[in-house]
Amino acid sequence: QVQLVESGGGLVQAGGSLRLSCGTSGRSFSRYGMGWFRQAPGKEREFVASISWTGFPTSYADSVKGRFTISRDNTKNTVYLQMNNLKPEDTAVYYCAAHDRSSTQYDYWGQGTQVTVSS
Repeated sequence: QVQLVESGGGLVQAGGSLRLSCGTSGRSFSRYGMGWFRQAPGKEREFVASISWTGFPTSYADSVKGRFTISRDNTKNTVYLQMNNLKPEDTAVYYCAAHDRSSTQYDYWGQGTQVTVSS
């Protein structure tokens, strides 16, 4: 089992920045590909970014390319999402997720952290 705990959410003005963190416990973090997803009120959960178990490659939703950066530190069992130039439409609950490197299905999810961007 893998337990995921997100942190770093909050309220920020448009144009501001936040860095989300997702800490893990349980089995070896380095065997998992990691991703960030988000869900806005009344909308379906959507993919934001992913990073392989080695740290490369990474992938981003078109809506966040050039503004968000995903990274990981396997020595700290943590994955990050640096979010710059935030927009009101980035407001959502952000979830961290993990999948075993032998699979593409995300089997483990965190509880989520709220990000609110005011205009």
